[in-house]
Amino acid sequence: MEKSTRSAAIRDGLGVGVAVGLAGLAFGATAVTSGLSVAQACALSLFAFTGASQFAMAGVVAGGGSLLAGTAGALLLGVRNGLYGLRMADLLGVRGRRALPIAHGVIDETTAVALAQPDRESARTGFLVTFVSLYLVWNLTTLIGSAGTSWVADPAALGLDVVGPATFLAILWPRLTGNDPQSRTLRLIAAGGAAVALAATPFTPPGVPVLVAATAVLAVILRRSR
Repeated sequence: MEKSTRSAAIRDGLGVGVAVGLAGLAFGATAVTSGLSVAQACALSLFAFTGASQFAMAGVVAGGGSLLAGTAGALLLGVRNGLYGLRMADLLGVRGRRALPIAHGVIDETTAVALAQPDRESARTGFLVTFVSLYLVWNLTTLIGSAGTSWVADPAALGLDVVGPATFLAILWPRLTGNDPQSRTLRLIAAGGAAVALAATPFTPPGVPVLVAATAVLAVILRRSR
């Protein structure tokens, strides 16, 4: 039984890691068309390694925002990974020096695969397999996407600036279409964030509307608490 659950965890981890990792092609292309260099795009994937934050930063820079605004938006989105870490710390049971590299891998996909497993050992296996496969594929495809796009004389002419937002929406879409309470909450947040961003766009510098839109999360939390 234990062997079968570990095998299932490995299959889950590899499936998610490879499938999601291929989106690194889109990020690499988006980063270069946004004005980042190949080295900067690859450094983001190596050291940030959280797709939503990376796409958000590239989007802010593409819209004319500063790196400071882009970084602030990326950090804001990355806060959720810290919350995942609170749950994953007990499940993975990693302490000391090993905790630092493991913490780097606490993202949406690794957390989801780990929590979907029936026991602690298979959860650890699922987490590690997802982390390693996704990290390797994501960084390799970021390099391929960014280097390939940089060889094009005018990457903007290809319309690749829409790849990032489209990929981000594709990742988020399944979470918005359900009928469960979590999906309804996410729809409220998405609608509120879009409304706030649109209202702020004419009056604030590029990149700032994305940050201001985060107030929609606070509004929904307060509404639910009441």
